[in-house]
Amino acid sequence: MADAVKEKEVPPAVVEAEEENDDAEEDGVVDTPANGEGKKKKKKKKPKKKKVEQTEPPRVAITKLFPDGNYPEGELQEYKNDNAWRTTSEEMRYNERMAMEDPETTYASIRRAAEVHRQVRQYARKTIKPGMSMTEIANIIEDGTRALVEEDGMESGVGFPTGLSLNHCAAHYSPNSGDTIVLQHGDVMKVDFGVHVKGRIVDSAFTLTFEPTYDKLLEAVKDATNTGIREAGIDVRLGELGGYIQETMESYEVEADGKVYPVKAIQNLSGHTIIPYSIHGGKAGKSVPLIRTEDQTKMEEGEYFAIETFGSTGRGRVVENGEVSHYARAWDAPHVPLRLTSAKSLLKTINKNFGTLPFCRRYLDRLGESKYLLALNHLVAQGIVHDYPPLCDQIGSKTAQFEHTILLRPTRKEVVSRGEDY
Repeated sequence: MADAVKEKEVPPAVVEAEEENDDAEEDGVVDTPANGEGKKKKKKKKPKKKKVEQTEPPRVAITKLFPDGNYPEGELQEYKNDNAWRTTSEEMRYNERMAMEDPETTYASIRRAAEVHRQVRQYARKTIKPGMSMTEIANIIEDGTRALVEEDGMESGVGFPTGLSLNHCAAHYSPNSGDTIVLQHGDVMKVDFGVHVKGRIVDSAFTLTFEPTYDKLLEAVKDATNTGIREAGIDVRLGELGGYIQETMESYEVEADGKVYPVKAIQNLSGHTIIPYSIHGGKAGKSVPLIRTEDQTKMEEGEYFAIETFGSTGRGRVVENGEVSHYARAWDAPHVPLRLTSAKSLLKTINKNFGTLPFCRRYLDRLGESKYLLALNHLVAQGIVHDYPPLCDQIGSKTAQFEHTILLRPTRKEVVSRGEDY
């Protein structure tokens, strides 16, 4: 075996001189012993990290845009009247700080989902045009949502099927496979979609028109939603809140085809509480009516509400009508024997991929399910799965919707889904 080569010893003075020279190089100056002149050397700059920006169509995950996990806070509104003290209360502020310091907190999950919603709808609102099919529009929204939220089973994904209800249809329409409906210039379309992170759903909706005839209808409904948000708060009675919404909504009228139509709040639709993995608050969910009622139920601290309002130029009442697209496993699904093997298999797929989150037929198609209608209808008949047919006012009328989700924090309310657009 060869001996190891010994290192040549260097006098201490030379070592010190070399170290000083190294320091000088770091400072950008080098002394040259040969001529005694100092020669300046350009300091190498570290390349700056390129700021990550969103693409069009949106495909960059929100976690990449906010790598520190600090997602934008929603619009903050103070509580009114008897609850105004909460804003400055040390106890309430302490409770809020403790909740926010936990990276796994509700606030972080909701805000991440809300930022996904804002960025996806920003692109959708400027991209959706007459001549596009309903399926094409749904794909624009859902593909963007899945990419930005980094869809991961029950951890994060689409909150519920994209609603694209047209004209007299107010809610619960999403295109099934083979749908051939195309958006027309004169249509009034409700765009209602959701995003979830760890089961915390952000539910927000807007309405699109492409000519000015029904602008006042949209204005009425947006104003009513904002009224509901403004008047909502801890200890507010839901029946009274509905009265404020109705009063705002029905102060508007629409002129179309030479006739004047009063805007009516759709009396049998409502806003609702949202709990983890349940868009309508589970069995004990609360409803936010759109008209004044005798409901004395109060809003409570920590609750999470979808304030959504619907207005119509028709009778102001909807009925179920049309082909079903929306489904959801019942929150309290009964344990019953299933005689169809296909129904058992389909239920496993539903449990694994959706749990109690709403889904539609296109989502089953996407998972590779086929010829499942008989099994799906059997699950509905057994009460294990609920179906949600389209909800429609009278033919010829026009309906509109606006919606935000709000969080009743200890010190104030946060309109988590608020954006520059609405």
